[in-house]
Amino acid sequence: MSFTAQTLSGDKPEQYAQLAAQARALLSGETDRIANAANLAALLYHSLPDFNWAGFYFFDGRELVVGPFQGLPACVRIPLDKGVCGAAARTRQTQRVEDVEAFPGHIACDAASRSELVIPLVKGDALVGVLDLDSPRVARFDADDQQGMENIARIFVESLE
Repeated sequence: MSFTAQTLSGDKPEQYAQLAAQARALLSGETDRIANAANLAALLYHSLPDFNWAGFYFFDGRELVVGPFQGLPACVRIPLDKGVCGAAARTRQTQRVEDVEAFPGHIACDAASRSELVIPLVKGDALVGVLDLDSPRVARFDADDQQGMENIARIFVESLE
């Protein structure tokens, strides 16, 4: 497989459209969730500014377990009743947190993280896990980021068998 990452240009919606096209090309023909998560985490981390962590947590039937990511070492296991990732998995709703220090029960895996965007990954009725994005900048993520990343998460889930 040959893949070349392209530099993103234009406004945020245009950049996310370009990123979605790159994600589709990157995951095309591959159904292994670890391989796809690893490549997608690298693509996101290196394509967008102000991230200090981008990666996946997978649901093992009881809790979230760290999967492929880019950034500093992370918390290995997250109960569904803890943190931003747990809230996204438990509610199956995207969590966009402007200031993690104001989020009750936030888990500080990286003390530099100040804002977070977590998208639940659901295939059919089954919780697969979450896509977790952290930034050292307060209020890094806006509605355009949320919509763009929810689309990227859908592309990932569609790649799974």
